[in-house]
Amino acid sequence: MSINQLIIRSFKKNIKSYYLYVFALMFSAALYFAFVTLQYDPSMDEASESLRGLAAIQTASVLLIAIVTVFLLYANNLFIKRRSKEIGLFQLIGMTKNRIFMILSAENLMLYFGSLLIGIFIGFAVSKLVAMTLLKITGVEAVASLYFSGNAFIQTLLVFGAIYLLIMLMNYLFIKHQSILSLFQIKSKTEGRVKRISLVEILIGILGITLIATGYYVSARLFDGSFVSMNYLFFAMIFILASVIIGTYFFYKGSVRFIANLIRKNKSGYLNINEVMSLSSIMFRMKSNAMLLTIITTVSALAIGLLSLSYISYYSAEKTAESTAPADFTFITTENAEAFGEVLQESGITYSEKVIDVIQMEVNVEEIVGRDMENFQFDTGKMTMSVISDRHVEGIDVSEGETTFSGFSDAMQALLNLQDSGTLTFHGLTEAVEQEYLGLAKESVLPHYFTFGLPTAIVDDATFTKLANDMNPDIQLESSIFVGFALEDRDTVGVADELFNSMPFSEDYGYASQYSEVRQQKMNMGLIMFIVGFLGLTFLITSGCILYFKQVEEGDEEQPNYKILRKLGFTEKDLLKGILGKQLFNFGIPLVVGLVHSYFAVKSGWFFFGTELWTPMIIVMGLYAAMYSIFGVLSVLYYKKVIKISL
Repeated sequence: MSINQLIIRSFKKNIKSYYLYVFALMFSAALYFAFVTLQYDPSMDEASESLRGLAAIQTASVLLIAIVTVFLLYANNLFIKRRSKEIGLFQLIGMTKNRIFMILSAENLMLYFGSLLIGIFIGFAVSKLVAMTLLKITGVEAVASLYFSGNAFIQTLLVFGAIYLLIMLMNYLFIKHQSILSLFQIKSKTEGRVKRISLVEILIGILGITLIATGYYVSARLFDGSFVSMNYLFFAMIFILASVIIGTYFFYKGSVRFIANLIRKNKSGYLNINEVMSLSSIMFRMKSNAMLLTIITTVSALAIGLLSLSYISYYSAEKTAESTAPADFTFITTENAEAFGEVLQESGITYSEKVIDVIQMEVNVEEIVGRDMENFQFDTGKMTMSVISDRHVEGIDVSEGETTFSGFSDAMQALLNLQDSGTLTFHGLTEAVEQEYLGLAKESVLPHYFTFGLPTAIVDDATFTKLANDMNPDIQLESSIFVGFALEDRDTVGVADELFNSMPFSEDYGYASQYSEVRQQKMNMGLIMFIVGFLGLTFLITSGCILYFKQVEEGDEEQPNYKILRKLGFTEKDLLKGILGKQLFNFGIPLVVGLVHSYFAVKSGWFFFGTELWTPMIIVMGLYAAMYSIFGVLSVLYYKKVIKISL
């Protein structure tokens, strides 16, 4: 048999084992090519000015390369170990190590670059869809076209060619440093298969759970006033990160086995076939895979957390815009408001107008703030706040001597912890006025120009007049009037926004279009969500494949055990139940731990990103869990095939 025939036969023999590796390689190449194409696509030129963050896609492509490189090197390492006996046989029949390396290189060359070219073609086919998705998410009005970039093609070949050379180097070093005997004994050995659980492992297990729980506890207290300075806050974040990551490693290293051992002891060692195949197997294999599972869990939690936070900002765009610009169009002078009103009337656009007089007052809020005000660098609990009369606010009617707050963010509430009642003191130029505090409403009534993110104090009209006559001129803003336009026909918002942006004052501070604010928020966060989503999807596919490859390796090792169990009379259905339990542990534990990590990370500071937590987070976690579960199903199907051929 010639070398060429040997290469072809070896290629045909191993192609079935590489199908998921080929899929992941094609997927990675397709995604990378589509990303790079965005940088050269002429149809994106119209959006380049709007998407100033388009350069972030270039950064994302670098991260994508890192993820794909680690995955391909790891996958190649698993597969070459599976073929160790084949390599040993080649040496036994007299082949040199260099000749064996050439055979593997030629085989890998066909597989790798064949998959790469198919992946590039798929990337080209979906590049228009990727561009359309980006434009849709960000709200940029541009026409995407199907475009093949020669520069993107060359760049993709260079990047994946470099990865191929790294793979070949790894294969060469593996073959060179292995003896014939070691090649026949290279099968991975699970740790502790016959060892009893030691006291050290028990302590590691308990420590792992303790560290994770401590990290969760500190994250829950992160913004409740427990950490009084930025330095303390920074060290707390570092502690949380270190505690959770180290705790996760110890969890896989000892906690899982410790808990499984407790369950087994509780059953006095009498385990049924399902528990033998799932529980016992997990006890011995989780420890050896601790580092791999820690990395997968940590990066999964990071991907889910970042995607959840970006989606929270995207999902909350309308509410965030309302707090910045509470009316469709915001003005701080009557002259400019009248000028824009004339433009709207000429275009046949009807609107209603609201005018609010605003003054700035120093307010002592010590009694209603549940935090130490010195930590926020306020002078004896005083804050400069905007004050308006209740006659300008629908649905709010306060009596003389009473004050309510309106327009606060979840972030401000988390930092200040405003109480439901107390006494406020308004400090004027010559006298102080005490008011009874009635609570706060979430709706914003003034734009950010007046409030700077703080709530607005609403008092009765008589009190407002009294305060206005005694206000401190040194703390007043240039404008003391807010004019808001509300369009009566929502279908005219787009046209009105274009007219507003054509006005000479539209870019000045204090003037805002709520429609433009929403678009800008969605544009910025949509781009981040697009990048994080695609990087997260890439990691999901690659990490899922790695876990699947590990199950393939374990399935091949355990095939003799299934053969014995079949001969003892256990049916395929009996064994399959145990396999289902095993895969539930193998894929379920990293998934659940990753989801819980991301939940506590998002929960600790989500209010800085938007106004809605549960819906965006549940959607992201649900989609991630559903796609992740696909690899668990594939593993079960592979084990089913192994069980079938065990007899």
